[in-house]
Amino acid sequence: MLTIDPHPLLDVRAFVTMLPCPLGDLNSSPDLLALFAPPAGAPLSSSDEVRAAVRDLLRHGGFKPTGRSKPASEYLIRAASEGSLASINLAVDACNAVSLHSGLPISVVDLDRTQQPLRVGVAAAGASYIFNQAGQTIDLGGLLCLVDAEGPCANAVKDAQRTKTCPDTRRTLSLIWGTNSLPGRAAAAEEWYRALLVSHGASVEPVGQAIA
Repeated sequence: MLTIDPHPLLDVRAFVTMLPCPLGDLNSSPDLLALFAPPAGAPLSSSDEVRAAVRDLLRHGGFKPTGRSKPASEYLIRAASEGSLASINLAVDACNAVSLHSGLPISVVDLDRTQQPLRVGVAAAGASYIFNQAGQTIDLGGLLCLVDAEGPCANAVKDAQRTKTCPDTRRTLSLIWGTNSLPGRAAAAEEWYRALLVSHGASVEPVGQAIA
């Protein structure tokens, strides 16, 4: 169960993926990796309208989604245009492909590295977490985040290092950070995302949601 704090713009889509074997033993198909090089014949495409709507979503709580804190989907678009978007693992590759073309930020975490209960809400001022192996931190104040019993662990900018996928990952939780100002886009992104994972032998199931 995922509890969602009230928010006037948020259209979050969430589902759990069960992998057929440890993530380190799975490979992304050539068709999936081909999506990293636009144009790639994807069912969705990003635009300036999508970018502006996503920034408005993240800005609502007081966060400033600019510079190094811009939405992850914008980093992907730049990396793809420069030819530097590389494969990481199946879970992240599918996430990145859908985020790149839909223009919506997506988080994917190792579900077994999180601690129940899980909630989506705006982080308090002063909140932060480490987001990479180098120990760099991100200031989360005002930013919509996935929060577990230990605190914030994912968001539309940078996910926490402590809940990222690893070679032993067997279950993931994906969150598509959609906005009501783009009706139907988050649902379409979720449908495509799930299909990509199923085509690689994974199974997916929805996450129950409750409004706080």
